[in-house]
Amino acid sequence: MAADRLDEVLDAAYDCLTRYGVRRTTMDDIATAMGVSRSAVYQYVRNKDDAFRRLAVRLHTEALERARTAADQDAPCPSRIRGVLAAKLDLVLSLTGPSPHTAELLDHRARLFGGICSTFTADLRSLLIDLFTEAGTADGIEPGEAADITIALVTGLESMADGGRLFRPAADALLSGLLALPAASHWPTAGAHARRKGEP
Repeated sequence: MAADRLDEVLDAAYDCLTRYGVRRTTMDDIATAMGVSRSAVYQYVRNKDDAFRRLAVRLHTEALERARTAADQDAPCPSRIRGVLAAKLDLVLSLTGPSPHTAELLDHRARLFGGICSTFTADLRSLLIDLFTEAGTADGIEPGEAADITIALVTGLESMADGGRLFRPAADALLSGLLALPAASHWPTAGAHARRKGEP
């Protein structure tokens, strides 16, 4: 039950984030969004920074779980690599669309969220290194280098308005050069998770 109430607090914090941003949101705003008193919110989070930090952890954890699921699929390595990368891009696309404020949760330089973002990227890199090791990389490319290159690709696409549309051809082209084996032609599409949830 306490976990459910915490989720309600975090949902309310997200709602406030989309409207006001991290700095302008107050605990009163979060309480109002929940329809409870401010003291009730304090039962689950210490302050608004704690609420936003927990929200960032939840979103990054969900994305990492999607990446791990993709990595563990019974599918060719190129498809699994593509799924891991799509999990990262989907997280960013889901947070850069609703409001100019939601992207604050992705700022790796931010005091509240920097460590969360860095840990998430490091965990994705580990998954990718394992997959590139399993698949085999082209001559002269180490698995760690291949992981860094693919993460850089996604990071670049995150800043583009049509990054989701370009993801598939860009990943296909990149993996065809990084892998010792040809890339698979049928891979999961970036944004699929968001569409399953009814988002655009």
